Amino acid sequence: MKIALCIEYDGSNFSGWQKQNDVDSIQGEIEKALESIALEKLDTYASGRTDTGVHALVQIVHFETKIQRPITAWVRGVNAFLPSSIRVLWAQEVDDTFHARYSASQRHYEYLVYNASFPSALWANKAGWIHDELDFKKMKEAIQYFEGEHDFSAFRSSECQAKSPIRTMSRISLINYHPFYLFKFSANGFLHHQIRNMMGAILYIGKGNYPSDYIEELLLSKDRTKSPPTFSPDGLYLSGVDYDVRYAFPFMRRTVNIFDNNHL
Repeated sequence: MKIALCIEYDGSNFSGWQKQNDVDSIQGEIEKALESIALEKLDTYASGRTDTGVHALVQIVHFETKIQRPITAWVRGVNAFLPSSIRVLWAQEVDDTFHARYSASQRHYEYLVYNASFPSALWANKAGWIHDELDFKKMKEAIQYFEGEHDFSAFRSSECQAKSPIRTMSRISLINYHPFYLFKFSANGFLHHQIRNMMGAILYIGKGNYPSDYIEELLLSKDRTKSPPTFSPDGLYLSGVDYDVRYAFPFMRRTVNIFDNNHL
């Protein structure tokens, strides 16, 4: 039996999704909780690996087991064994063709920036902070250069293991809810640290360090050393993953936009 789970988590105190020796990881906590219900060792597979300090509103995971349990056991039962910063939102049986990573067609991320003179106590670790005054219009112009298919080598971590730096950005948007800026990114996939590196460049433009078309220059350069520093992971959220409608999942996308009544 193959089960898909939808998970949300606060990544502040974890070394990221991937299980590693001697450090706390989201995957490690999920597998321990699942094994407490299944009473057998289980391996999980996620739609993507979030880095240290990165959060998820929607992370899709699957695992296989021979143990029969009510579907509610994989939600309420598993949640009983998880720390309060990780929660299973729904569980659903899927067919053998489903794979959390390889069946995904699009990934969606959001980055929340808090722009004020001093960092916020309430939004610590939940929003990236920048004190410099930002030019909304220039950032709005800059992000348009990311849309479409590009070689994102200039925004790729040196530790990235992806075979190709080519990705297709299907959508990128920016909304201002003073003193917050909410960036939304959608693509067929993302490279290691890609969004945080993109954010570093966008915010440098917003501060007035470069013109809006500097993004185009960086993309064409394919040179990471020419791009501004990687920005904080604090405000980065995996907000959704798209799959074929035949799986009929309850929902596959959410948003950190808590400033209106339609944030779920």
